[in-house]
Amino acid sequence: MAEYQNIFTRVQIRAPAYPGTPPGPGTGQRYGTPFFNKWLGWLGDAQIGPIYLGWTGVLSIVTFMIAFEIIGLNMLASVGWDPIEFMKQLPWLTLDPPTAEYGMGIPPMDEGGWWVMAGMFLTISVLLWWLRMYTRAKALGMGTHIAWAFASAIWLFLVLGFFRPLAMGSWEEAVPFGIFTHLDWTNAFSINYGNLFYNPFHALSIAFLYGSALLFAMHGATILAVSKFGGEREIEQALDRGTAAERAALFWRWTMGFNASMESIHRWAWWFAILCPLTGGIGILLTGTVVDSWFDWAIEHDFAPGF
Repeated sequence: MAEYQNIFTRVQIRAPAYPGTPPGPGTGQRYGTPFFNKWLGWLGDAQIGPIYLGWTGVLSIVTFMIAFEIIGLNMLASVGWDPIEFMKQLPWLTLDPPTAEYGMGIPPMDEGGWWVMAGMFLTISVLLWWLRMYTRAKALGMGTHIAWAFASAIWLFLVLGFFRPLAMGSWEEAVPFGIFTHLDWTNAFSINYGNLFYNPFHALSIAFLYGSALLFAMHGATILAVSKFGGEREIEQALDRGTAAERAALFWRWTMGFNASMESIHRWAWWFAILCPLTGGIGILLTGTVVDSWFDWAIEHDFAPGF
């Protein structure tokens, strides 16, 4: 029975490269000659390209590279432009936001101005990429579910870097650019405001985080388990239920008590995943603006023990 434990796809179908549906008038063209990669074929579609960017994609990449360069050059300058030290100390290097004395103003470049500029270009890049996802989905006649899922992550990104600092009146409240400094900020944030574990929106965010991971794992495992019956052809199974769908449904009813269908499981996972950053962003936004100590708030609302 080991042959049916198909964690990786064993058969790769090779047909002539498919360029995709026409992009439509006035939207530019796709670039690159499509080719196939066997190793990527183990994980998904083996065809690479052609690539469509459009003006939103091009501008998104340009603005991201500007932000990336600003952050990287500032980190390199902090170690005396020494590339060896840059590589050695990279996890600890940082580009910090302005101090509280500048409020939400524009500080000198070497006192947080570079952070403001990098954040501006990074935000523009992210929003342009969202616009690209939305317009491409509409052009192809698809639903815009992916764009709105991405928007949920952008909400948390903007709360951390703009909305909450704006509400607090200072850029200093924002997250620095850096690996360990980002983690240090998170730790200090929790300590300063009475432990985020007592923030109910943080609790919801973690529940949706673990829940979405569990749902995706369960769904992926179910489809792999019935792939020998054609379970990976989910659209066909949803429209004309076959052996794979019937067995998967029976298994879920036996083990879970109810059946998530070939279609509904994706809605469950989509909502769980979206609600993770959405509730997390709400919890962060309320911290320091509405609630100064989540532990005191939790005791007052019988959410935490009073010891």
